Amino acid sequence: MSKLRFAPLLVLLTAVGLSATLPSLGLVPAAHAADTADNAQPPKGETVRAEVGLPLQAAQELIKQQKYKEALAKIAETDAVPNKTPWETFNIDHMRGAAAARAGETELAGKSFAAVIASGRLAPAEQAKVVQALGNMYYDAKNYPQAITWLSRSLKEGGADPQTRTLLIQSYYLSNDIPRATSELQSAIAADESAARTPSEIELKLLVSCALKSNDKDGYQVALEKLNTYYPKKDYWLDLIVRVQNKPGFSDRLVLDAYRLKAATVQLQTSAEFTDMAQLSLVAGFPAEAKKIFDQGYQAGLLGTGPDAAKQKRLQDQAGKAASDDLKSIAQSETAAVNAKEGTGQVNLGFALVTAGQFDKGLRLMEDGLKKGNLKRADDARLHLGIAYQLAGQKDKAIQAFKSVQGNDGAADLARLWVMQVNRPLN
Repeated sequence: MSKLRFAPLLVLLTAVGLSATLPSLGLVPAAHAADTADNAQPPKGETVRAEVGLPLQAAQELIKQQKYKEALAKIAETDAVPNKTPWETFNIDHMRGAAAARAGETELAGKSFAAVIASGRLAPAEQAKVVQALGNMYYDAKNYPQAITWLSRSLKEGGADPQTRTLLIQSYYLSNDIPRATSELQSAIAADESAARTPSEIELKLLVSCALKSNDKDGYQVALEKLNTYYPKKDYWLDLIVRVQNKPGFSDRLVLDAYRLKAATVQLQTSAEFTDMAQLSLVAGFPAEAKKIFDQGYQAGLLGTGPDAAKQKRLQDQAGKAASDDLKSIAQSETAAVNAKEGTGQVNLGFALVTAGQFDKGLRLMEDGLKKGNLKRADDARLHLGIAYQLAGQKDKAIQAFKSVQGNDGAADLARLWVMQVNRPLN
């Protein structure tokens, strides 16, 4: 019986233009493939018999005509040929896989290309592309167990495409293996950070979603903070600030500090927020800060109208007068604070001066107060020092101060968010 010389199907596929459907196979453009196919040679001593080669050649022509079902039927004729050689089987599987992939028959395509890989006849670079393509194909078909198998193999065998890693993680997630998805995400994000790369937004969002699905409140907080670190958004900030305030053990004395953070990140949004923060500042002994908040509320058009307009004006005037009186008595206040045995007075006076725009003097008083010690609430003082450095534009010192805040009453949580605010990218 006559013999036909038959080229490897990776070459034949280029001649039928399959690269449009299976780009990850790495096929050359169809326009340049005919010469490649004509010149390609099978392994030495291996040929394809006519009863195998003729149906495959006919199938190739049908694929060119986009008649994929007919091509599969033609390939099926080779099933009746007895005693097929390994080279014949390799070419049949490769052609069948290509036609099945174009016909949307994922399982048949996967089975056929798995046999091609198992034959050991593909060059390492070609095999890597086929393995990756199988993972992509199964993912697109929503066959996530098989997608996991092939995508994992692609990475294990040295695949470096970040998309492969992302698809693998999404496959775990979509197959509801949340623990594994979480573990893979954490490893991937940690690897990016160790290499000074910015983690992808989709992976960070998936980590947040994993925490939600598993009802892991602490994990959600950590994941959302990380997402907001790299891709800050107003909604993320609001969620984080509210969660800190709703956390068990959060102290009421830190409500003003939560407002300060909100004002610095997403800005105050309502007349009630402006009024509440300003009043809290007045009560805490920071009238210059209160006056600024009232002024901003009026500039935003949220204060000075409606049934509370008279009250708002009265409070604004009160804040303005108190701020003016503070500046007049600054020398006396400083003397009393410096002579006190503990540093709380210096810290508070210094913060008041910083909010009034006197950064150098205010920061010096705060620093001296912290050095003196004997503070009633040392973590509050360090938190306020960080805010003061931030207001003064001293980023590095602000971060250092915020990172020194400890405790479980909310101060450390706010300080951690302040670090995020100081480090946020400029728009």
